[in-house]
Amino acid sequence: QVRLVESGGGLVQPGGSLRLSCEVSGRQFSTYAMGWYRQAPGKQRELVAHITSGGNTVYADSGKGRFTISRDTAKNTLYLLMNDLKPEDTAVYYCVAEDFGSWGQGTQVTVSS
Repeated sequence: QVRLVESGGGLVQPGGSLRLSCEVSGRQFSTYAMGWYRQAPGKQRELVAHITSGGNTVYADSGKGRFTISRDTAKNTLYLLMNDLKPEDTAVYYCVAEDFGSWGQGTQVTVSS
């Protein structure tokens, strides 16, 4: 079983930036396919970004050009750098170990002036 702990959420003004982190248990983190998902109030959970074990990335259209997913295998940590945040980015963001179907507890991101 893989344990995931997200951090880095908070309140930010439109146009601001946040970096989410996800600490991942497990010795084979570099081999895991990982993703960031989000769920806004009243909406379905949706994919934000995905990274394969080989480092290939996929982004939802909503985040292309603004969000960057990356991993640090030495720290067993997954990141999501979010720039130029918009109010519609407000959601709970979840880190997911996709090969295991394991989800973190989520971290709240609120974009508001």
